Amino acid sequence: MKEDFGFPFGCVAAVAAVIVANLAGATGHPWYALVTLGAVVLFAARRSSFAAATGVAVVAWALDTGFVLGRLGELTFDAPAALAALVLASTLVTGLLTRAVSTAQSRVSTLQVRQPTVRVREFAGRVLRVP
Repeated sequence: MKEDFGFPFGCVAAVAAVIVANLAGATGHPWYALVTLGAVVLFAARRSSFAAATGVAVVAWALDTGFVLGRLGELTFDAPAALAALVLASTLVTGLLTRAVSTAQSRVSTLQVRQPTVRVREFAGRVLRVP
């Protein structure tokens, strides 16, 4: 997914996650929606820009409080809504940190791979000389 389309794709995925969670019974068990929405936020944080991932997390919270905790699309500001905000924010931070760590590891592994390939070429050049 390109970073430019992270927010629209994340919003569509969040709506689909809330629909699936509601069909599974999220109104009686709100953790169903938090798990599915958390997965969407985590994916958005790993694959899109910071601003897009933050926007997806806010939309996911609004969908959770409006359609899972509250049934008429009205936002609720109570303890379960605060817990949902905390869970989604921590998921966002976790996704951003794992993306940063994986990016740093790929840069380090790229640097470590380039040097041995030069040694292998030199060794192969010496060994494969035909007399």
